Amino acid sequence: MQQQSFLTAPAASRRHFLATASGSLGAMALGGLLEKDARAAVAEQRTGGLPGLPHFPPTAKRVIYLFQSGGPAQHDLYDYKPNLEKLRGEDLPASVRQGQRLTVMTSRQTSFPIAPTKFKFSQHGQGGAWLSELLPHTAGMADDICFIRSMHTEAINHDPAITLILTGRQLAGRPSIGAWMSYGLGSVNEELPAFVVMVSGSGGQPLYDRLWGSGFLAAKHQGVRFRSSGDPVLYLSNPPGVGPEARRGMLDGLAQLNRHKLAQTGAPEIAARIAQYEMAFRMQTSVPELIDVSNEPEHVLKMYGPDVQQPGTYAANCLLARRLAERDVRFIQLFHRGWDQHGRLPKDLSKQCQTTDQATAALLADLKQRGLLKDTLVVWGGEFGRTVYCQGKLTREDYGRDHHPRCFTIWLAGGGIGGGKTYGETDDFSYNIVKDPVHFRDLNATILHCLGIDHARLSVRIQGLNQRLTGVEEARVLKPILG
Repeated sequence: MQQQSFLTAPAASRRHFLATASGSLGAMALGGLLEKDARAAVAEQRTGGLPGLPHFPPTAKRVIYLFQSGGPAQHDLYDYKPNLEKLRGEDLPASVRQGQRLTVMTSRQTSFPIAPTKFKFSQHGQGGAWLSELLPHTAGMADDICFIRSMHTEAINHDPAITLILTGRQLAGRPSIGAWMSYGLGSVNEELPAFVVMVSGSGGQPLYDRLWGSGFLAAKHQGVRFRSSGDPVLYLSNPPGVGPEARRGMLDGLAQLNRHKLAQTGAPEIAARIAQYEMAFRMQTSVPELIDVSNEPEHVLKMYGPDVQQPGTYAANCLLARRLAERDVRFIQLFHRGWDQHGRLPKDLSKQCQTTDQATAALLADLKQRGLLKDTLVVWGGEFGRTVYCQGKLTREDYGRDHHPRCFTIWLAGGGIGGGKTYGETDDFSYNIVKDPVHFRDLNATILHCLGIDHARLSVRIQGLNQRLTGVEEARVLKPILG
């Protein structure tokens, strides 16, 4: 039988040769690179983040990101346009549309009738922010909030848009903003993950795990999703007949095997795996204590509304977000579905606000009364806005709105943001921005800034390029909104 040479051997055999043959020049080079990566991974774990971070004193220690999936209608919530009532049913002028790209849902419409909001607006707080009657509880916190009415993005459909705003690119595979926080700053609490995700609401677009994924960063930086039924985290409970002592002994044996493999190969993912197993063991105690709200005072539970004790609701997740913030979890992200109102908007938007408004305001008030809002950055917003023209049939009581990336509203509070402010302006139709445009990269750069991070200096070199959350395009910190 002809003997197989190294050059003609299967790839697996060559990899084994390089990993085990210490006399091979290739093995020595590969081993040196892997050892360097392993040292970096271990150092990162030991220091709880990258050396030299934060770059400057932060104003926020943590972030709570209230992501409203589907695209909330800015005209009906935050961006008051009283003159539109005079133009009800008239076709939106072509000079306003400016040939903007349309979705397939309205591109075949022969007309684009203007649909004024049917909801009343009033001013609130010392800053005089205009808010819809649908948001009475949020309105009560207006002096703690900065409303940005001039957000814009490139994507016009849900999945590319939400992927873009949370990872910096429309294509999947890049680290999410929470993963970047974990990578750069590490974890303060050794009993809980640095990045926790919760999902509520029904209908609308699907939310994929990659939206809180780690991309090309180590797997330990991805978000850990808390479930609403059963174990909050998969496999949190021990199997029947397995006690904590047995589990500890199993993990100790597994860690010994993993450390032996790490010494052989230097693969950094093995170091991450060891750390994740240890975190999982500690979470068996910390997570049940976290989700047990039986010790919360009755007046606090009432603040969040009647759904607060139903696991998996937006209100319950908001309360858990406050409890996670108390425990110094670095990045807490709540996703709430159901904002994609192409039709029956008045009815469906009213229900959506009844579900979210009280709990959102309660979270801000609860953080504030505990002294946590000053160093907790709260962000509220979706992936884009909605059109001023009606999708489908327009009546006095009913209308729908299509996707609109050219301008929409988000808001921030706490963590170094100046409250009682409104930043940016749109035209009379809330269709185009006329003052202080804010790109999603500017938003992400500002979030990083509040955490003491220079967005241009937080990067990872991948395939010869320095990759970062804000990309290589221009991004600026929104200094006028800082407190």
